[in-house]
Amino acid sequence: MTITSTRSQYSIGVLLLVAAAVTYSTAGIFTKGVVAGAWAVIFWRGLFAAAFTTFWTINRRTFRHNFFEMGRSGWVVGIVGAIGTAAFIPAFKLTSIANVSLIYAVAPLIAALLAWLAIGERITGPTMLGSICALLGVGIIVSGSLGQISLQGDTLALVMTAAMATIMVIYRKYPETPGAGPSVLQSLFLLPPSFILGAPFQTDPFEIFILAAFGLLFAIASVTLAEGAKRVPSGQTALISALETPLAPILAFIAFAEFPSTTTWLGGSVVLMAILISIKNEADT
Repeated sequence: MTITSTRSQYSIGVLLLVAAAVTYSTAGIFTKGVVAGAWAVIFWRGLFAAAFTTFWTINRRTFRHNFFEMGRSGWVVGIVGAIGTAAFIPAFKLTSIANVSLIYAVAPLIAALLAWLAIGERITGPTMLGSICALLGVGIIVSGSLGQISLQGDTLALVMTAAMATIMVIYRKYPETPGAGPSVLQSLFLLPPSFILGAPFQTDPFEIFILAAFGLLFAIASVTLAEGAKRVPSGQTALISALETPLAPILAFIAFAEFPSTTTWLGGSVVLMAILISIKNEADT
């Protein structure tokens, strides 16, 4: 592969990851915008996301590749993704949108470490610097929320972060792994537990419509994240995905008038600058 081709693939990967981050940043307003419980949200979002994604593969004539040729790595992504989703949605119900998003900003450190341990991927200077700065931004935000954070919600957010970082590394190590099939799997895995732990069929019809839109956006985000992760180093993938950190509180303010504190704005700005600087430096190397 030529240098020009490599740069082109990297640029495409960055665009896909940015699109995924922007889409994922809407998760909080969808989850908190409905009265339905966490497991009802998981059920309806998963059901519609699986349906939309499956239809997409059929329309593109990639159904067989996505579902019958995903291999072990695809099944692992499905399982890990299900664990992450099971933690992700309840986290929004138990703590603030800003807290879930800012905790996700530590994903670069987790992904870079896992990639180094699992596949020997070198942690570049720009990625390490960006990760440290992102962590600094998280520290600034947390400093303004001490004593007000739900430990259970934050713990679930951390589980979700570790799951997402793991998925990024899997796609980096096995780039042939399809994105759509494993995404559908993770949604289907959670449908049975949703009946046991929730009451999805008691959800208001209008809220089901809202969750259908949530499922569509999730389907788009899952595919773009998977395709982007194949083209960008794991630590860098997680760092770009951390764009969700400053975006989610802004959306929360627009939707619920949840005005972030000064420290949240300051920390979010640090995270955003760390991501932009890291992207520029990686592209120049």
